Amino acid sequence: MKVGDEYFDSAEFKNLLNAYETSVNAGEPVFMDADELTDIADFYQYTNRMDKAEEAISLAISLSPGSIGPLTYRIHEALYNGDTQKAWYWLDQIIETSEPDYIYDKAEILISEGKVDEANQYLNEQYANISEEERQDFIMDVANIFSECGQPGKAMEWITKGHPENTAAYKELMAHALFEMGKYKESQNIFNELVEANPFSNLYWTQLAAAQYMNEDYSASVQSSEYAIAIDPNDVAALGAKANGLMKLENYEEATKFLNRYIEQVPNDVNALMQLSFCLRSMDQTEESLKVIRQAKEEAAKDIPLLAEILREEAFLLMDMGQTNRALACLNETDAMDCDHSEMMVIKGHVLMGAKRITEAQEYYKKALKMSEDKEHTMLRIIVSIYDNKLVEDAYNLFVNFFKGVDENYSEGYAYMALCCHTLKRYDEYLAYLKMACEKNPQECKQVLDYLFPKEVAPQDYYTYTINHIKEEQ
Repeated sequence: MKVGDEYFDSAEFKNLLNAYETSVNAGEPVFMDADELTDIADFYQYTNRMDKAEEAISLAISLSPGSIGPLTYRIHEALYNGDTQKAWYWLDQIIETSEPDYIYDKAEILISEGKVDEANQYLNEQYANISEEERQDFIMDVANIFSECGQPGKAMEWITKGHPENTAAYKELMAHALFEMGKYKESQNIFNELVEANPFSNLYWTQLAAAQYMNEDYSASVQSSEYAIAIDPNDVAALGAKANGLMKLENYEEATKFLNRYIEQVPNDVNALMQLSFCLRSMDQTEESLKVIRQAKEEAAKDIPLLAEILREEAFLLMDMGQTNRALACLNETDAMDCDHSEMMVIKGHVLMGAKRITEAQEYYKKALKMSEDKEHTMLRIIVSIYDNKLVEDAYNLFVNFFKGVDENYSEGYAYMALCCHTLKRYDEYLAYLKMACEKNPQECKQVLDYLFPKEVAPQDYYTYTINHIKEEQ
């Protein structure tokens, strides 16, 4: 069975693994070196068989104390668990302190401690002592470390130290760094090159899908993920990528199919469960959506920020079902949590306003403003809540007063005000606020007003499109 890693899927490694498992199952001694046993431990960890991974790495350390391979495994294990003290302990056990892997291990520990500049300085000092013929490999290894540690800027600095390579590894590293730096178009261009050269790599197709998704080319993202799924129908990253793209295209029925396939393999992925709940709610399958969000709540029991978000979504579902008091009870669970309590007060007001309990709703809105550290943002959320509860004239009047109190650089809320004016058929004001919204906040324009415009029209062009459309009709 293939696992999706080139080395682990190779005949060489399969023979090694078979020899190891044959010896272990027969209770015979294992005649392998530390690096081979570390590879086997890596494989078991990669396939989520942690007990077997522990057996292999413990054997490697017992057979070769001080060997860099198994101790590097232990260092990575400690860093994954956030235990840098234990990582330093394992680093001190390494005998081969002149080896590149020792240098890399030390740098990774420093980065994990937040000492990025210190790690970079240390790596530059080591780089100065490396022979010319080994420098390119060192550069690539260091760039990979910074990339994997979430430091794409530093990764790019190291990539540009060396000479460009026409290799898949070099291009993939460059594409990843550009992606993490937010340069999605440039990243997409490189992933296109990679899939052209390696059309049967589901990994590259999935990475291309991610870049296309971030470029808001959702149809292309879905298509790329389809290629990845065709290569490997059980590729969880590709299944998730296709679901994400379908959700953006508002094809919720298809998205649920791929989310369900994803969740079959990763049943405790809270974000996937939340996405599935959203799709079901969007399809008016409220009761099914509620079941899924409660499953997500069980999985996220100790993740407070995520749990607060889930409770909010559960409250909205209960509100949709007319169960106002149960919705409030969900939101009350967040009172003791470390979350944005002013936002929760707005949502409580929103739920009560939906139940026509206006006086109670107003009290929660007041509490939200009183405790808020960003009163403009909170007031905007309150006005949007009032609009969503179909009190459009009230929302309009509140917006008029709201915009009198903000400075000329304020950029939020104009799309919502344009929507108010459109709903109230105040078309001259609609045009004025639409123009401001397009200029100040195209992203908010897309979020709020996209249903009024053809999909091919960019949000910054909504005003121009509307004016041209009016002229054509005159």
